[in-house]
Amino acid sequence: MSENTTLEVKSPCISVCAIDDLTGFCQGCYRTVDEIKDWWNMEAVAQKTLLATLEKRQQQLVNFDD
Repeated sequence: MSENTTLEVKSPCISVCAIDDLTGFCQGCYRTVDEIKDWWNMEAVAQKTLLATLEKRQQQLVNFDD
């Protein structure tokens, strides 16, 4: 068993806490209110899965070409 399974997954929060009315996502971390509330109760595997989802959300919502 590797040590990585017992390490805490760092929260994606960057202290820019504002929910976008159109998307329902936090403008800082791209989580929904429910995902933010549930973070500390999630298993590490679920947290890592959510981090991958957040990365995809950010890529879809942020357009640097504007």
